[in-house]
Amino acid sequence: MLKSFAVRNFQSFHEQVQVSLELSKHTPDDNRAFETPLGTKLTKVLAVIGPNASGKTTLIKSLAFLDWFIRQSFQAKVDASIPLVSHFGAANEASEFEIEFEMDGKNWRYRLVASETRVYSEHLYCKLTRAFSYVFVRDWNPTSLSYDIKQNQFGFLQKEAERVRENASLLSTAAQYQVPLAMKICSMQVFTNMHVMGRHQIDDWQIFGASALYSADDHLRLAMTKLLKSWDLGLSGIRIERQTVTHANGDKEDIFIPFGLHKVNDVEHSIMLKQESSGTQAAYLLLSRLLPVLTSGGVAVIDELEADLHPHMLVPILDLFYSQVTNPHNAQIIFTCHSIEVLSLLHKAQVVLVEKDENCQSKAWRLDDVKGIRADDNLYAKYMGGSYGAIPQL
Repeated sequence: MLKSFAVRNFQSFHEQVQVSLELSKHTPDDNRAFETPLGTKLTKVLAVIGPNASGKTTLIKSLAFLDWFIRQSFQAKVDASIPLVSHFGAANEASEFEIEFEMDGKNWRYRLVASETRVYSEHLYCKLTRAFSYVFVRDWNPTSLSYDIKQNQFGFLQKEAERVRENASLLSTAAQYQVPLAMKICSMQVFTNMHVMGRHQIDDWQIFGASALYSADDHLRLAMTKLLKSWDLGLSGIRIERQTVTHANGDKEDIFIPFGLHKVNDVEHSIMLKQESSGTQAAYLLLSRLLPVLTSGGVAVIDELEADLHPHMLVPILDLFYSQVTNPHNAQIIFTCHSIEVLSLLHKAQVVLVEKDENCQSKAWRLDDVKGIRADDNLYAKYMGGSYGAIPQL
């Protein structure tokens, strides 16, 4: 359960910006929020809105980067660079990240300071009483050219911890050595349509990957099919065929090819999904990222949620997260969006505005931090009128 995240000196963000998913007692008590075991009220949905090139994607990409770094950086090549780019105004400074989350009835805080060449500090804290106590602290020592590492019941052998690579997280390294807490945290996957360079575009391999996921899980496949049919895309079903292809080097690989089924006058016709509309393909891919998190809990981070979809599709998509039937584990979604109509579906604490100033520095703030905004304000009308900022100046 994600409570907040912060970033500084990451691409267009020069100064630190912190985004909280925690809600105050004044926010509506409805199905758009939930209460954690520790009594914290968190939003299920957070929309990031602003003009083109304002920094919206960069803001949520920080979460996609942390997900990769925490869980998978051990798998990178020994001499690989860390995929980080600082703001050009502080090109020689490291980037800083922080997330706070709840897990197993406890508050946790993870901090990272790193550049393209190495990790400078990596800390994990747990709040056992009134204050946070460190679980491990890893700091680069420029004198010894190695890391000073302290642990407090983390359970990683010190001699192994001190061998952690400069381009890998201590958590992903510890998980390789079966450290229980590291394995637990590394299992908390973020589902996203982003990679370190930006948003994945629709292509054959994205479709094949989604199809492999559906093919391996009957529950997800049936849920996907039911939703696509209910969204009036002209489909009567989806069929996934498994085929073996031989690559130029002779290696064989199984791929999963989806077909859209259309029934007309009791006669069923099939069309390869890649030949269906971009909206149908987009919905098929999007559900491959949303349904796993809705089924098991966690966080979905989606850039341009409405891409290739009709704006009215936002309602049924967000309803999947609002409903206790389709979201029994209180999964959360953080997304960017250009369809400003989404403001009519959210309250002010569920909206983050982003804009870039004349120095190419992005700023972000939650809408309920703006003074004078009433709970019953028409957010859509006020935003379109320029009352809140973060609107294109054309």
